[in-house]
Amino acid sequence: MDGIVAEPEAGPIAPEAGREDEAADLARQKRRELVLILMLASVQFTSIVDFMIVMPLGPQLERVLDLSPQQFGRIVSSYTVAAGVAGFVASFLMDRFGRKAAFLTLYAGFLLGTLLCGLAWSYPTLLAARVATGVFGGILGGLALAIVGDVVPENRRGWATGVLMTAFALASVFGVPVGLKLGTDFGWQTPFLILAALGLPVLFLAVAVLPPLRGHIAKVEGASLARRTADMFAHSDHVRAFALTVALMFGGFSVIPYISVYLVANGGLREDQLFWIFVVGGLLTLFGAPMIGKAADRFGKLPVFRAVSLCAMVMLIAITNLGAVPIWAAAAVFGVLMLCNAGRMVPAMAMVTASVQPSRRGGFMSANSAVQHLAAGLAADVGGRLLARGPGGTILHFDRVGYFAAAFTLLCLWLAGRLRAARPIADVVEVQTSSV
Repeated sequence: MDGIVAEPEAGPIAPEAGREDEAADLARQKRRELVLILMLASVQFTSIVDFMIVMPLGPQLERVLDLSPQQFGRIVSSYTVAAGVAGFVASFLMDRFGRKAAFLTLYAGFLLGTLLCGLAWSYPTLLAARVATGVFGGILGGLALAIVGDVVPENRRGWATGVLMTAFALASVFGVPVGLKLGTDFGWQTPFLILAALGLPVLFLAVAVLPPLRGHIAKVEGASLARRTADMFAHSDHVRAFALTVALMFGGFSVIPYISVYLVANGGLREDQLFWIFVVGGLLTLFGAPMIGKAADRFGKLPVFRAVSLCAMVMLIAITNLGAVPIWAAAAVFGVLMLCNAGRMVPAMAMVTASVQPSRRGGFMSANSAVQHLAAGLAADVGGRLLARGPGGTILHFDRVGYFAAAFTLLCLWLAGRLRAARPIADVVEVQTSSV
């Protein structure tokens, strides 16, 4: 046959060749997963910095926009309340859409909200921009974890989640201090404008690397929103877990947003010195929180949670009664408080997760995230309402907010003891059958 060269008959593939092909395919798959995870981590980084940067910018926002402590509290709480409401609705509706389409829409909306924060010129415009940013940004974290669960195999999911979670540490150690420095030197709008600019190439990368991920749509249950909401909040185990989450937020977020304002107005620190305060807090959290997690695995979640929570209670009272101190003392108290606040969340979330049946865990954790956002926003608003402005711009009654947070921390100790690990469904059925 002219022009056609016959190929030799293919014999059986050598085992070595088959293993090489499998290894090459696995290596390509891991590279694709790595690019995807790094993209998701970049999204997490920008959203976390956007949320956290408002708090250390508090002194400048109050000065430039002439905000009262109550108005600043609403600026902080508006994001979390909007994120909580949006996250609650999304926990029931998000699975009806493809992951890629949903993710791109949410991230584009988040970047637009962040840009609007940088363009805001008054209290009402900044408040509206924070609400818009919270609506989109509050859902991104849960959706990123859902994408990891859809794309990465079980045997590599722990690694992928660990990489994703490093975004919080990087935001605490690098993102927030650098954003604060830029805001101090070039104006409070600068961090938001830079975040929006940095997020744009990440959005284009997401368009390129995210698969459609629509296979879950056919599995969505047809139950109504009202029925699924009732099922979620009527379960006693869920109610106890939600109660602990609310108490944890009131035991921290009623104080934390106002620490920067207090340290400048009452502690004698300059605005540019807050950079070092947050660096110390970020570093202690970065290295200390994993150690608390290991201690919880070794000595038990509840004992470690109670020990760290008691330390956090002492630090809450200390920092709200601090007064004028050297920068090293302020950094030490703030750093230990940040470590304890983040550290107690590690065993707390482990206990909350274990208290829910695995078959209900996905929807519950989405709802719990919404409850967490809502409670954090309400706590920040309540904390701001307890404060007042004194002579020379000082903050009054911050000690009362500290005692308020300490009381909720004590409540956490009792609520955590009420949590029980969920029994497998087979055991529950067996108990019910035997009782009949």
